[in-house]
Amino acid sequence: MQVPLRRALAPLVLVSALVTLTAGCGRGDHSGSGGFTIAIATRNFTNPYWAALRDGAVAEAARLGVRVTVQAGQSETDADGENAQISTMAAQGHDCFGVVPVNATNVITPLTTVARKNIPILDLDTQIDPKASQQAGVSYASFIGSDNLDAGRMAGQKMLEALGGTGKVAVLQGIAGEQNGINRDQGFSETVAGKLDIVQRTPADYEQDKGLQVTEALLKAHPDITGIFAANDTMGLGAAQAIKNAGRTGQIKVISVDGIQGALDAVKAGTLYGTVTQYPYAEGQLAVQGCLALHRGKKLPDRVVSPIAFIGKDNVEQQISAFPRPIVPFDSPLEGLLTK
Repeated sequence: MQVPLRRALAPLVLVSALVTLTAGCGRGDHSGSGGFTIAIATRNFTNPYWAALRDGAVAEAARLGVRVTVQAGQSETDADGENAQISTMAAQGHDCFGVVPVNATNVITPLTTVARKNIPILDLDTQIDPKASQQAGVSYASFIGSDNLDAGRMAGQKMLEALGGTGKVAVLQGIAGEQNGINRDQGFSETVAGKLDIVQRTPADYEQDKGLQVTEALLKAHPDITGIFAANDTMGLGAAQAIKNAGRTGQIKVISVDGIQGALDAVKAGTLYGTVTQYPYAEGQLAVQGCLALHRGKKLPDRVVSPIAFIGKDNVEQQISAFPRPIVPFDSPLEGLLTK
């Protein structure tokens, strides 16, 4: 019997050791459990969100007795670097791929080699363009990720509560054309429409320094804003720092998305109003579970939705204590496939 996902999440102190032992393995060496190896590509490891996805995959691979290689580009926008990692892993004899794209189309070309070998591919966290994929002959066994529209809606509802249902706000967007950020913006905007006035939307590429710089400019252009929605935590932390530098902490509410450790610490400190946590660690675990289920001949659901939760001052201590595990009830829908 497999342990449910919410009980199987290992502390990061253990994962940090496992990364060295396992994440760089695979490389076509089929000497592990059943010779089964998994390749995962993501954007970068500088952003703690993607590092957490890596750590979840590594820990779950160790628990299930399979091998995983996790590689990434150098930054959130390093599509060429990520593509090079995928091309390298495609030549190494892995049995299953999980891929987080930089944008809707960047990974399709290197994945054509994987698809031609009939190696199953999981689309992780961020939607890859289905039409462009079909034209290239690339298909996906499942999409595994959280509902970003819901994350935006949750952030919008919490912003309405924080501002008493009225006020001027700004939106820090992610990478241009990247679907997660688009969905978060859409969910937020639809929720606050007719109530809050969105005075500006500005991309900050999911990077903390850019989030700080953009917010500094926003505060000068719109000194009367009372809220900022950032499409991820690193931008949110940058915004919070700019607000603190301006001496306006508490006057402008910042809500972001991801639930990384730094954001939780900022919520506890009161510089960030809240974060919609998406549990990337769980996404990494689900990716490994999905690949192993496919290896055993199981059919995956077309979409596997990972949990989200709003973390504010009332529950941040609970989430810090549980991190990286979800504090909301969640049983992996893929666990049952591994026990049948």
